[in-house]
Amino acid sequence: MKGALLVCGTHSDAGKSVVTAGICRLLAREGVRVAPFKAQNMALNSVVTPGGGEIGRAQAMQAAAAGVEPEASMNPVLIKPSGERHSQVVVMGRPYADVDARSYQELKHELRPIVSEALADLRSRFDVVVCEGAGSPAEINLRDGDLANMGLAREHDLPVIVVADIDRGGVFASLYGTLALLCPSDQAQVAGFILNRFRGDASILAPGLARMEQLTGRPTLGVLPWVEGLGIDAEDSQALDGPVRDSSAPADQMLDVVVVRLRWISNFTDFDALAAEPGVRVRFTRSPADVERADLLVLPGTKATVEDLERLRDSGLDRAIQARAQAGAPILGVCGGYQLLGELIDDEVESRRGTVQGLGLLPVRTRFESQKLLRRRAGRCDWLGVGAAGYEIRHGRVERDGGEFLFACEDGEREGARAGNVLGTSWHGALEHDEFRRALLAWVAGRRKRRFIAGTSSFAEVREARLDALGDLVAEHVDTERLRALICDGPPADLPTIATEVRPCVS
Repeated sequence: MKGALLVCGTHSDAGKSVVTAGICRLLAREGVRVAPFKAQNMALNSVVTPGGGEIGRAQAMQAAAAGVEPEASMNPVLIKPSGERHSQVVVMGRPYADVDARSYQELKHELRPIVSEALADLRSRFDVVVCEGAGSPAEINLRDGDLANMGLAREHDLPVIVVADIDRGGVFASLYGTLALLCPSDQAQVAGFILNRFRGDASILAPGLARMEQLTGRPTLGVLPWVEGLGIDAEDSQALDGPVRDSSAPADQMLDVVVVRLRWISNFTDFDALAAEPGVRVRFTRSPADVERADLLVLPGTKATVEDLERLRDSGLDRAIQARAQAGAPILGVCGGYQLLGELIDDEVESRRGTVQGLGLLPVRTRFESQKLLRRRAGRCDWLGVGAAGYEIRHGRVERDGGEFLFACEDGEREGARAGNVLGTSWHGALEHDEFRRALLAWVAGRRKRRFIAGTSSFAEVREARLDALGDLVAEHVDTERLRALICDGPPADLPTIATEVRPCVS
């Protein structure tokens, strides 16, 4: 089996990442050597690959679904917003440029051959490459120079399936409108649809599916049901608006973890491992009352450290955090959140605001440098008596002036800080390390006079089970024979065109 496929969506968070991962897992279980690919990703959730490159978290998750190591070629362009108008562009895993929206459009001509070479490289080494689009393929203001959707499909003759979220309503109009806004040459690549998050009576849906095929000449290849608790790594902060996964544990055995929802929050998937523990509830909030009442307060990573610090002060959350620290309640800062907890931040790189006062809860100072640190780390938390591991993605260099370190690294460095009940680390992913996570939660439970009973499965096992569930969804609810035919043979040659006056794409 050889070929490729592009999974697009009617909008962000329609389910492109989930469908891509599910197809990767389905094919991998059949012995196909498969890789994910997303030409251009805008996300603040990222990871460091074994090769030392930075890619979107969703592509690392999809690589895990495919059973292969993540690499920079799987996400050659990563856009990381660093404020209201500026973003850092990461290319092939390394920082490439700082841009605004207009200058990024002008940069695309430089990026196109890089994207093409990355996809060609993957296709030369893998049997199948399952590509994921970005946003919607019908963004008519962005079609000229498009790297990730129909521009990619046309250049590489990829068959396209479009995913729509039926739970949001208006699914047929979304699918029809998406197709109708494409020019004839783009429409010729779109070979079918998948509906996501369906709950209800399939017999009521059936007439709509039949009518859509009559109207568009394209079949609906599958209807994926709503499944609670998939817990797949999200890349869009819209996912934080969804319901909290509540534990069924008794109240005296449940820990309430509150994560401050910063405006430029990054790597919020760091806390998925906490939510996977049966006695833990994780909430994202801006409420001062939640900050004060939580068993554990977490300040997460941020791509705009100084700007988020100003927002904390403007909202009064800084006072709630400081009151919590004075009361001796546990606080954990991760990466940017660690920097916020310090005494000073000297930033002439990200915000260019110079030296600003931090929250003053940890004896550390941060200096931003232009070169980004991208590396995997491992070591030991002697304070808790357990091993730990993680990865670093940061411009900030943190120096500890007092207190205790949190981790003793394998290379002899000392990482992180602890002052009483306030902890900080630059390591993302540390909470995915089972020993460290459970020891930390046991310490929190002791401080809060609660019981904590750890789960029996490792987080790696939990993740594998979730990825298998995605593979099962595709296997059970998608016409996999038609899917395989599209991958191998490309889009059918006789697909009809929906007539429209809109001609947004270029020839």
